[in-house]
Amino acid sequence: MDLNRKHKVSLRGASSGEISRDALLAKVSQERELRSYARRANAAALYIQRVWRSYIVRKKAAIEIQEEWEILLSCRSDTLTKSWVSSTVLRPFLFFIRSLCIQHQKIHARDIHCMQTCFKILLESINSNDQRCNFCSLAVGTFEESKIWDCQTRKMVSLCSFLLMECYYSQERIKDVIGVTALLLRILIVLTDPKSWKIITKENFEDAETAGKIIIQFIGSCRSGYYSSVRSYIKTLTKHTDERLLITTSAVTLTLRPFHVRQPAFVDEHQPDTDVAVEEYVSLILTIPRLVFCLPSALIRALKHKSILMPSFHTILQILKDKILTRISVMEHSEKQSCTMEIPSLGWAIGNIISLATSSETDFMDPQELNPEMFYVLYVHVIVTLAENLLSQVETVGIQDIHPDIEAALKTEKGENSVKISFVELLRPVCQQWHLAKLLAASGKEIRVIAEKDTETLGLLDIARLYSCMLRIFCVLNPVVGPLPVLNMLSFCPGYIVSLWNSLESFLLPKSGCRADDLSQGSVKTPWNTRIPSEKKMKHLKNDGVNKWVNVLNKFSGKSPGPREHVECTSDQPESSQVNESTDDAWDVETLRCGPVGISKDVSCLLHLFCATYAHLLVVLDDIQFYEKQVPFTLEKQRRIASMLNTLVYNGLLRGTGPENRQLMDSAIRCLHQLYERDCRHPFCPSALWLSPGRTSRPPIAFAARTHEVLPTSNVLTSPSMGSVITITPHVFPFEERVHVFREFISMDKASRKMAGEVDAPGARSIEIVVRRGHVVEDGFQQLNSIGSRLKSSIHVSFVNESGLPEAGLDYGGLSKEFLTDITKAAFATEYGLFSQTPTSDRLLVPSPSARHLENGIQMIEFLGRIVGKALYEGILLDYSFSHVFIQKLLGRYSFIDELSGLDPELYRNLMYIKNYDGDLKELCLDFTVTEEFCGKMNIIELKPGGKDISVMNENKMQYIHAMADYKLNRQIVPFSNAFYRGLTDLISPAWLKLFNAHEFNQLLSGGNHDIDVDDLRKNTKYTGGYSDSSRTIKIFWEVMKGFEPSERCMLLKFVTSCSRAPLLGFKYLQPTFIIHKVSCDTSLWAAIGGQDVERLPSASTCYNTLKLPTYKRASTMREKLLYAITSNAGFELS
Repeated sequence: MDLNRKHKVSLRGASSGEISRDALLAKVSQERELRSYARRANAAALYIQRVWRSYIVRKKAAIEIQEEWEILLSCRSDTLTKSWVSSTVLRPFLFFIRSLCIQHQKIHARDIHCMQTCFKILLESINSNDQRCNFCSLAVGTFEESKIWDCQTRKMVSLCSFLLMECYYSQERIKDVIGVTALLLRILIVLTDPKSWKIITKENFEDAETAGKIIIQFIGSCRSGYYSSVRSYIKTLTKHTDERLLITTSAVTLTLRPFHVRQPAFVDEHQPDTDVAVEEYVSLILTIPRLVFCLPSALIRALKHKSILMPSFHTILQILKDKILTRISVMEHSEKQSCTMEIPSLGWAIGNIISLATSSETDFMDPQELNPEMFYVLYVHVIVTLAENLLSQVETVGIQDIHPDIEAALKTEKGENSVKISFVELLRPVCQQWHLAKLLAASGKEIRVIAEKDTETLGLLDIARLYSCMLRIFCVLNPVVGPLPVLNMLSFCPGYIVSLWNSLESFLLPKSGCRADDLSQGSVKTPWNTRIPSEKKMKHLKNDGVNKWVNVLNKFSGKSPGPREHVECTSDQPESSQVNESTDDAWDVETLRCGPVGISKDVSCLLHLFCATYAHLLVVLDDIQFYEKQVPFTLEKQRRIASMLNTLVYNGLLRGTGPENRQLMDSAIRCLHQLYERDCRHPFCPSALWLSPGRTSRPPIAFAARTHEVLPTSNVLTSPSMGSVITITPHVFPFEERVHVFREFISMDKASRKMAGEVDAPGARSIEIVVRRGHVVEDGFQQLNSIGSRLKSSIHVSFVNESGLPEAGLDYGGLSKEFLTDITKAAFATEYGLFSQTPTSDRLLVPSPSARHLENGIQMIEFLGRIVGKALYEGILLDYSFSHVFIQKLLGRYSFIDELSGLDPELYRNLMYIKNYDGDLKELCLDFTVTEEFCGKMNIIELKPGGKDISVMNENKMQYIHAMADYKLNRQIVPFSNAFYRGLTDLISPAWLKLFNAHEFNQLLSGGNHDIDVDDLRKNTKYTGGYSDSSRTIKIFWEVMKGFEPSERCMLLKFVTSCSRAPLLGFKYLQPTFIIHKVSCDTSLWAAIGGQDVERLPSASTCYNTLKLPTYKRASTMREKLLYAITSNAGFELS
């Protein structure tokens, strides 16, 4: 043994060249994978070589066979036999055509010539009466002959599918391709119709019919690819394709053949082959964009036939619903469509089915059919099934996400519009009254649907689900027009909206005979419907809802909120001025306390349809119909509707809803706002109704305000948020609480400005202005108009008197208040020309139409918007009120036609006269114009293009009324309201303004009721100059104040503060504080002994809210002097 080869042991441990066990195993595994990869690569290379050699050999053989075939047919004799046609002509032809054309997906001129030759020979054979020559005789011959016939016919079907795919306009040889395709389709139509075979006898008819059915079943199968090819072909068609009429007719005829081999409708449920054909038809043909616009009318009548529609409906509903929907989804994602991708395939399926089933009133199922009601049931259920699946896609992720190719499609506006117009045209029957009438006529009848085993009834709920889905589809897939076509029809269908409400009432509202009027009196507490969520669920929802946000707010503030004080809110209606807790409970609909999440899907559909329809109807419903005629609902039912919507919306916002309930919430919010605005203008509901949902669940108002500012509200319908409640349904909070919210918003804004460094110290960022007494508006506009939101900073005003000399004194807030008061007094005066007063007794302010002709008129109104915003921001009251129409525009809300009565009563009376005029309106000689006068010149304005040439007639009088109202309420006032809004929102956030309605906005600006609380004023009054609350003169003053009439107390308040109304939250919030200053007046001894009192009149300093009160000794003297002072319209001058 060689000693040098002996194993050596290292005394210092393992050698550095050695590897560990894990590393060794990893190395072995890697080498094993490399060897395996090499084997697979070698096998793949051998397979590729084998396939390539096979392809080359087949191609060479196909070319050789084609050459031999052409030579053979060029010198053929006149002898024509079925075996020669099958083996010599058709068999080699199908081989080389498949190898050279179908596999390459390309057609050469030589191939087209071969096809023409082959198809002509085949047609000649088929038309032969001799059994020995007719190709069809193979189908009824021996077993081997029938197998050959079946195999070759199937290959011709596949070739036909290929040719249909090649019939596109960019094809180089389109005319030749169309020609050979027409020949092959003609052959296949004959082969699939054994009755047309000329070799048929009684003995072989059954065999022939069986052979034909086998081919038809193959056409309807997925293996043939025929339906997919027909889909591609039809998508290339336009309306004017006369040169393709023969191919189109033949292709569609062949498409419908599988329906004709079915047994009588729905008797046999086990027809897998024909069911596959129906599945192919539904998923590939009915989803073709604009199907009914692409095909000739004769073919459309074939597609409308009961034998085609009924199996399709049955298949969608009972057998292959999920499979079909999956197939449509896969097909949709595999195709790369252009502009049609804007409408999903399910959308086109819905449109095509509606158009085919209901293209006109007479076509919507012939009443003479044996069972028309069954058609209506299946039709409604099919549309609802497809629509709900479509909406689950587009409403969840959005149409842009589903179809990434849409961006390229939208580059051409013409294509986009044509697609939308086509889709809307398909759905047009749903927007017709006869469509609804026929469905309603079929409702309530038991119908046999499947064989004779099951019966079903078409109910109002099914019809409501259909129209609810249609509204949602129009909103999503036709956003420009939206659901207006459907809503226009539903709103004016007599009795339908009443039926909807009656159904909802049975689900949601009490069934007892208690009237809502009794509830408003608080005398009866009505039990609501027994469909109430369990106590455990209610507790869970409550913990997840309100308490969740209260806990969040506690974290913001760092302390626990105290108990909220109950605020009593009086109603405008005398009979409901006092509301107890039981009434509050009665107006809170218990079945809706969980929002949309707590109701069933069926009730949700009913709610959505009712809210959308009624909101649309309320827009055109005038006050006479609503209040006097009480159409379509009595005021009692209107209150029930309002309470239902109020509870639904409040709890939906508080707890959040899913995307599937978004449109329900949108329509419910819109309808609720319409009713609330109408109630604000002309009350028909007790105030407790609007406050009821939030009576026990709303958090303290300061915390709610902070939540509104801190939590995101971009998705207010899906994420629960108290901020959403404040933004969308502020009326559930009493008015006083909303004023607190408003002041809290301003306090938070001031705090944020201070943190941002905008307000570092008192006077650090103040704005210095100099104002001449006689030119307050002009000087203020010149110096303050350009600063925008910086007007939030404090203003230091220096006045210049009539002589041009600066007035003495420093501005510690009083002069700023005086400046705001003076500038509004001057600018809002009708003599200035910017604003005018309404002709009603309220004398409300509205922008003057002539303001646009004044120099800087629009800019001046924008500036006045900032001045009003500054007064609101600082809590300074202005003794002015604006027209409700003008405020509605500032709040972004709709103005009803009846609000015209407060803006122009005479015009409103004239329009109502026209509306109710029974004679011929042509006698009045009216046209679509309005005349305005300015500076002696008459300007004629057209209400619509070409309006001066359009006479007002009975047919278009409603258009004229609404066009005139729209001009007065919108077009004429919008430029001014927009300007005022821009200025106002520089200081006041639009979200803050939406806390209030029009009447409340005026209260916020000018103060509370037309009386003052003397005790509250006394409690918040300061005394200077030597007076105190125990002074004899002060005690006399308060006695005199209590003895004044309410109007006299308001006049005294205006005398001191320049505003006749008290602050909304009490005199604690009056800025500056109300002050009574002592004016010492010495009287002679003899005068005092003789009973004489001080002769000096009281005076006031309105900039500091100070009453300068002499030391009167008697109440009669004080009363006389105060009345004289407050009625003399003077302040300093009385000193």
